[in-house]
Amino acid sequence: MISRLFGENELSRRVTFPTLAFFIVFSGCAGDVATDKNVDLLNNTAQIAPLNTPFAMSQIRPPVFADRMFDIRGFGAIADGNTLNTKAFADTIEVCAKAGGGTVLVPKGLWLTGPIHLKSNVNLRIAKEAEVRFSMRFEDYLPVVFTRYEGIECYNYSPLIYANGCKNIAITGEGLLNGQGHAWWPWKNETEKPDARVNRLRNAQYNGIPVEKRIFGTAEDALRPNFIQPINCKNVLIEGLTFTNSPMWNIHPVYCENVIVRKVTVITTTKSPNTDGINPDSCKNVLIEDSYFDTGDDCIVLKSGKNEDGWRVGKPCENIVIRHCRTKHGHGGVVIGSEMSGGVRNVYIHDCYFDGTEVGIRMKSRRGRGGVVENIWAENITMGKINTQAIRLNMFYAWGIESRSQKPCIFRNMYFKNIFCQQAEEAVKIAGLPEKPIENINLENVVVYANKGVLCTDAKNINLRNVTIVPEDGPVMKFKDCLDISIIDSHCPAYAKTFIELQGSKTKNIQLKNNGLIDRQKQVKLDKDVVADAVMIKN
Repeated sequence: MISRLFGENELSRRVTFPTLAFFIVFSGCAGDVATDKNVDLLNNTAQIAPLNTPFAMSQIRPPVFADRMFDIRGFGAIADGNTLNTKAFADTIEVCAKAGGGTVLVPKGLWLTGPIHLKSNVNLRIAKEAEVRFSMRFEDYLPVVFTRYEGIECYNYSPLIYANGCKNIAITGEGLLNGQGHAWWPWKNETEKPDARVNRLRNAQYNGIPVEKRIFGTAEDALRPNFIQPINCKNVLIEGLTFTNSPMWNIHPVYCENVIVRKVTVITTTKSPNTDGINPDSCKNVLIEDSYFDTGDDCIVLKSGKNEDGWRVGKPCENIVIRHCRTKHGHGGVVIGSEMSGGVRNVYIHDCYFDGTEVGIRMKSRRGRGGVVENIWAENITMGKINTQAIRLNMFYAWGIESRSQKPCIFRNMYFKNIFCQQAEEAVKIAGLPEKPIENINLENVVVYANKGVLCTDAKNINLRNVTIVPEDGPVMKFKDCLDISIIDSHCPAYAKTFIELQGSKTKNIQLKNNGLIDRQKQVKLDKDVVADAVMIKN
């Protein structure tokens, strides 16, 4: 495999020891993880390791609870899978909270319930071999509660587990939470399709509809609830549990501060619509670690509101650490957007493995979103088979209803280091807006095997160092209407006819240094619109 990169004679000269070591270590890790579905990432994480972030961020401590235990059986709960235990859960939580807090225990057994509403200083603990199965009767999730639906505030059916304005709360244990989402999934096509009802919500702020009048928990205006949603909460812990069959997004903290999600497993069928794994939404100080995601949509995704309503709220998602996570199926391994109108900043993703997702690392937005995505770091990432791009930064996200505004978003200051991808359709795709190019994107020590190489349009200040792209077809890299591009110590495979292709009249100030080019005239291709002095080559 390595010899295909450079040819046998080039191998010893072109591959430095650090590059070779990185390649071997990450290739080996990819093989081990991909072939063992039972790999346990949780064995040595009994304590939360310090957060060593490239930006200023406080350490996050888990909440501490009083040494008191309240068993739901003592409040009338019956584990027969048929008795609705909503009142027993509520009564147990109420007594626990009034006593000053503690742990509400759900012991071994099959427990049917409606929505569970947490209170401050309560740890809801789901024991091993316990399954909490949620009611499929929609009326059980009324009255409506304050929520955020796809980045817009409204009142809707209660999430399956909900908390508003609480401090020191947790959902822990080794049990199973089953949302029985198949009862809700048909709504995706029946009532949530782009029609007057959904338009009314998505254009609510533009049309001046106050939040208290955005009522959507009715048969006429039916929107699916999320599985878990703490909103306006502080000091939140979600640990150890398995989630399956969510109606929509699984773990959705909104406007929360100091959130830890660790050792969780999220599994939903690939045919379940919008069943994202975890969606921190306008949250501050978040740690996601040691978790596994196999979802029907994005696996881990950061959000901060949509369009005018996101600007009104004005809360970014910031200070986020994602580490030691594995993903299988899903639209993206780690994603930002497309609801990012409040901004996303200070994100550190490291030591993760993605396999079988549509995209590895993905950032998506469109005209009308506004907002700024900045200061993003991703390093020590291994990818197996990725169906489209290993890395995609896209300002032309096309899904959903067109915005009433044309306000552009901003993508800037992103750093990708020590990335290895075993197989992708396309290595890297960067698509900025002509009026707002993506800027300051840095790739270092990156190796990607793909059918196609790098495609970058409308970007500036792009820096590649020690980047090896191995495409099956076409140029290794293609830039259109890009400026201030630096490619250093990056390797042109021996078989590649074209290393870099430049297009567009805006393209200029392209610097190539020490990339091992043998035939510059053939390996550097300039379109007729690109001026001859746009490229400077040094070997």
